[in-house]
Amino acid sequence: LQLSQPLRYGENPHQSAAFYTDLSLREFNAGGVATSKVHWGKEMSYNNYLDADAAYQCACDYLEPTCTIVKHTNPCGVATRTDLREAYRLAVIADPISAFGGIVAFNRPVDESLAQEIKDYRSPQDGKTKMFYEIVIAPSYTPAALEILKSKSKNLRILEAKPRAPSGLSLRQVAGGWLSQAADSLAPEAIEFKCVSKAQPTPKQLEDLKFAWRCVKHVKSNAITIAKDGRLLGMGSGQPNRVNSVRIAIEKSGKEVEGAVLASDAFFPFSWNDSVEIACKAGVKAIVHPGGSIRDQDAIDCCDKYGVVLLTTGHRHFRH
Repeated sequence: LQLSQPLRYGENPHQSAAFYTDLSLREFNAGGVATSKVHWGKEMSYNNYLDADAAYQCACDYLEPTCTIVKHTNPCGVATRTDLREAYRLAVIADPISAFGGIVAFNRPVDESLAQEIKDYRSPQDGKTKMFYEIVIAPSYTPAALEILKSKSKNLRILEAKPRAPSGLSLRQVAGGWLSQAADSLAPEAIEFKCVSKAQPTPKQLEDLKFAWRCVKHVKSNAITIAKDGRLLGMGSGQPNRVNSVRIAIEKSGKEVEGAVLASDAFFPFSWNDSVEIACKAGVKAIVHPGGSIRDQDAIDCCDKYGVVLLTTGHRHFRH
């Protein structure tokens, strides 16, 4: 490890902090936030690095052009569109309150028209307030795009980084030691989605289920994502019990939950009058979870009662 930058403080002002880069061969030319170029803005902080990394890894995990907005390391908005301007708008709309002051990440270059959209876009809350962000990060920018983003705010951090989806080694410190694991690089393309319900998924539902499944692995457990038409509608994160994450995701999705799909990062321990039935009653039409609970049959029976599609993956995406 090499000291890259002393930081003003850590997560809180009373905590000292610094940023180090990994010079090992396994990280050579691997890309990501650690080797990003800061084109503009205030000095990066401890929390900035954490949030930028979470946002960029989520965006780069998608194969299609995607915008991800993150707050406190959780994606609050994700959308995939050929037109990144539309993807950006849909990502904001998913949760404009959380998006304000967040980190915006793209997995494709930012051009002049996209930069102008980022600069001028008003909050859907009142249609007047310009959206404020801590960071914009992307693989590259056109010269005109950089100048437009610089004019948005003297404090906006503009980062350019080689794309990097989750990969390599993941290290976390515990008191007196370290935990090491391989990064959660498992993608939907490497998973068999098995339908266990009477209702079968339409091609569109299957596409949205894979979108939601890719997203849910980037959300803190217990994690729930609700999606439709290649965009995140609502997510529930970090709740000690799964049913509260379901309720939060449904609330954030609003009326659009009708006909949407839901992904859960781990199996449902209970279904009746719990997570699965609550989702079915709210209007969710397709659900994907790992399976593996002793009460899996309850989830199947509940979905069959409401005519909802249920898929299992055989893989869990816990994120602590």
